[in-house]
Amino acid sequence: MSGMNSYDVVVIGGGAAGLSAALVLSRARRTVAVVDAGAPRNAPAAHLQGFLSRDGLAPQDLLALGRSEVTAYGVELVDGTVAAAAPSAARTGFQVRLTDGSVLTARRLLVATGLHDVLPDIPGVQERWGRDLLHCPYCHGYEVRDQPLGVLGGTAEAVQHAQLIRQWSSDVVLFPHTDALTAQQRDQLAGRGIRVVEGTVQQLVVEVDKLSGVELDDGRVVHRAAVFVRPQFVPHTDLLVSLGCDLDDDGWVRSDAVGRTTVPGVSVAGNAANPRAQVITAAGEGSSAAIALNNDLVDEEVHAAQHPAPKES
Repeated sequence: MSGMNSYDVVVIGGGAAGLSAALVLSRARRTVAVVDAGAPRNAPAAHLQGFLSRDGLAPQDLLALGRSEVTAYGVELVDGTVAAAAPSAARTGFQVRLTDGSVLTARRLLVATGLHDVLPDIPGVQERWGRDLLHCPYCHGYEVRDQPLGVLGGTAEAVQHAQLIRQWSSDVVLFPHTDALTAQQRDQLAGRGIRVVEGTVQQLVVEVDKLSGVELDDGRVVHRAAVFVRPQFVPHTDLLVSLGCDLDDDGWVRSDAVGRTTVPGVSVAGNAANPRAQVITAAGEGSSAAIALNNDLVDEEVHAAQHPAPKES
């Protein structure tokens, strides 16, 4: 980290959303720092899919490319974790304190801290997550197309998820696990040839570092090449809450179409506000937030030019 610690915008979170915002802001000739703790949500995945021109690239390679691009425009990359952020004493911006004790000041903040996935407490789930225990069919469905697929119940919207997964394979089994299916749900599943296998799931069966099936409480093992699950999404909102940002009834930060929160000067982008944002979506949200932030700074500068601060005697 250089000696400079005062910026137009401090971006907290260096994933696709944060780096995309930093790129746009730095090209708008703003001074920008990106603080990143180095724990991306998609780290377990071998590839990212559906990102135009970067389909199949390893997630860490996309981040490396992004970091290289933004540093070429003068963005300061700060490897670290934010301990706290608050309005500055003069109320003209914000102070961001890192766990190592260093402090950055910013006229505006962009929070792009993402979310974490809460997975079912079933042996094998954590170990296979992002490999052959999957969530997003738009990210991974094509790679397991036409294979025997499973969908784990016990989480919200499992039946809907099974109907979606059916788009990629005609051999789909829903394991309700701890869920009770309605008659209508069973009819809808049967109508599209999705089998239902009752029983509590005991574990995912792994052979030679590869998922091979789902074991039930009575000892049955149903062969599957990959299993999908709809996890609970928990946004990283602690920092936003500490800044006074409002949350909705589901615990997600309230923000407008360009990421402005209810606290002036604080914006949000990516999975921290939008659970459905894939990598390409998050990058787009970062870009939109950056443009809005720059426009806001311009408005502030126009006002300051018309109403200069009184000179100290």
